[in-house]
Amino acid sequence: MSRRALRRLRGEQRGQEPLGPGALQFDLRDDDDAEEEGPKRELGGRCPGEAGKEGVRVNNRFELINIEDLEDDPVVNRERSGSSLTDAAAPGNKGRAQRGNTDTKADGGVARTAPPEQVGGRVSNASGKLRKKKKKQKTKKSSTGEALENGLEDIDRILERIEDSSGLNRPGPAPLSSRKHVLYVEHRHLNPDTELKRYFGARAVLGEQRPRQRQRVYPKCTWLTTPKSTWPRYSKPGLSMRLLESKKGLSLFAFEHSEEYQQAQHKFLLAVESMEPNNIVVLLQTSPYHVDSLLQLSDACRFQEDQEMARDLVERALYSMECAFHPLFSLTSGACRLDYRRPENRSFYLALYKQMSFLEKRGCPRTALEYCKLILSLEPDEDPLCMLLLIDHLALRARNYEYLIRLFQEWEAHRNLSQLPNFAFSVPLAYFLLSQQTDLPEHEQSSAREKASLLIQQALTMFPGVLLPLLEYCSMRPDATVSTHRFFGPNAEISQPPALSQLVSLYLGRSHFLWKEPATMSWLEENVHRVLQAVDAGDPAVEACEHRRKVLYQRAPRNIHRHVILSEIKEAVAALPPDVTTQSVMGFDPLPPADTIYSYVRPERLSPISHGNTIALFFRSLLPNYTMEMP
Repeated sequence: MSRRALRRLRGEQRGQEPLGPGALQFDLRDDDDAEEEGPKRELGGRCPGEAGKEGVRVNNRFELINIEDLEDDPVVNRERSGSSLTDAAAPGNKGRAQRGNTDTKADGGVARTAPPEQVGGRVSNASGKLRKKKKKQKTKKSSTGEALENGLEDIDRILERIEDSSGLNRPGPAPLSSRKHVLYVEHRHLNPDTELKRYFGARAVLGEQRPRQRQRVYPKCTWLTTPKSTWPRYSKPGLSMRLLESKKGLSLFAFEHSEEYQQAQHKFLLAVESMEPNNIVVLLQTSPYHVDSLLQLSDACRFQEDQEMARDLVERALYSMECAFHPLFSLTSGACRLDYRRPENRSFYLALYKQMSFLEKRGCPRTALEYCKLILSLEPDEDPLCMLLLIDHLALRARNYEYLIRLFQEWEAHRNLSQLPNFAFSVPLAYFLLSQQTDLPEHEQSSAREKASLLIQQALTMFPGVLLPLLEYCSMRPDATVSTHRFFGPNAEISQPPALSQLVSLYLGRSHFLWKEPATMSWLEENVHRVLQAVDAGDPAVEACEHRRKVLYQRAPRNIHRHVILSEIKEAVAALPPDVTTQSVMGFDPLPPADTIYSYVRPERLSPISHGNTIALFFRSLLPNYTMEMP
């Protein structure tokens, strides 16, 4: 807004003085009979002669709202010059008078000096000060508004750049060079509230949290969890992180325990061996952020159907570990590694896995998928928790079909993902569900449908023992030609190796409900008949797949057994080999690696044998680290 318009709105132009005596005496004459008026004092006691600019006489200041366009009028711009008028105004002029010290009246032409009391006086001075204050406030508001608009424009430009770089504005897939790493984790998707807001709205999700935001100040902002006011006050428990080495763009980190934390860890192991959860509760009273104690007590609460308390304890454990992060440790880059062979690092793996399981049960598959990517990125080559057996399921549940297809395309060459039953069946299902989306062009829909049919036929040829159990899970009765055929009959399930049966049981127990849609079943039935035609025709691929099944699935590695134990899927747990089921499995460290790297050794127990009862000693003797103590 220009200065002239501001002066008009503030009432500093001529003719906008406060009303004095006789101000309401209107002269109802024609414009042709009107003559010029002499100078009057302006607001604040200034004489018109002191100012070098003309003003517009207005008795009603609200008329100024619609005359801002006069700024662009060339006539008005010429009148803004500092020249003074020396001639008397001609008849017909409206309110333009000679600048001087006299007023010329139309009823006699007598010149007199206008008294200051008639045009303002003290009232004008007070109103001038008030307008100056309003002017300052208005200037501050206008500058703040301009800064806010500029900031919003900058944010919009930044978001446009981000969308362009991530390929959100492109109709097709972005080139591989511009894509982020396949294990790249987004911070906003680690917060379940982001997903819940999409389902229920921000008011429903954050309605109860807003009044509590200022109740307590926490030491730092965290990404994995949001600290709660019900938690104990945080103090460093003695947990830290150290950078071991950096090479080839990867950084290897490790958690470390201080002497105080080591003492708490020894007390925790004694509490676990006592088989009494109350002992862990006592330990948490003195060490409220001891990670293993929180995870173990969380399992105890979950077994007692207290899901809310179990989830709260896991979140507290994650908060404790995130506060100990190294400044260079990044959750999102996919270039930070944690060696699972170190016991101090395993707690972080298990806490992330338990949090992911709670999020999936809570109905947040997109957030759970992000946690799964985070766990896999910590050690993708070894994959100690075997997240590749789960990531396809979460991607399908989150309807992130493009990500599952991209992961398969990029990792199939060096990881042989098609040899896992879950990927062999989930990827064609992702292609099929993608072809069902109406917003895709027709040629892309048909291409995805053809790719899905080709991959599902390969999966059925490689894993024929999956079909009948899958149909049974979905409460579907197969055709007689399928159930009685030698390729898909009962013999297909019985003849497969035990390690393969374990993988099939794990996949079906977790993902069978994804196949229950009628359209999916019709598509599956169509491809089953095509596979039978190929088998009857003597396709050599059938014999090659049978040979690979016998060679590849002799024995499952230890990380798959660890994953089955953590999954708690009954069908998969029942398929574990006897050498695994006979071991004592600790919830805080299931099936530790055989090549564990210890940074400190637990001291020998000092409690005498006479201090325990016979039953407790018997159960302790079943533990692998039990040592007989002499009285």
